[in-house]
Amino acid sequence: MKHYLLSIQQPDGGAAAPEVLEPIMREVNAFNDELRAAGAWVFAGGLHDPGTATVVRVRDEEVLITDGPYTEGKEHVGGISIVAAPDLDAALEWGRKLARATTLPVEVRPFQGEPGDHLA
Repeated sequence: MKHYLLSIQQPDGGAAAPEVLEPIMREVNAFNDELRAAGAWVFAGGLHDPGTATVVRVRDEEVLITDGPYTEGKEHVGGISIVAAPDLDAALEWGRKLARATTLPVEVRPFQGEPGDHLA
């Protein structure tokens, strides 16, 4: 089984109102339960607003630390799921289910190497 990153692309503008967010979170929790039941669950989590980010980079051999997101944009990664799937088609099916649950675009990307290469 390969590992795939499902990243949820969330529009900037703050959190949705509770009456909008609560049914979405029920769907996301059901999606996570389905992942676990299928043995495809590896890890998942939501991220804080991009304004909470800190960027660390090297410039002229000096390490610089700056507040804020790496790039400004109209959307950001709002959360991730890492799934185990036998192939891209299976990972895309998980991506479809997550997109339906969140009502947001989901990018599906394979990890390089094998799961044992990046798991302790």
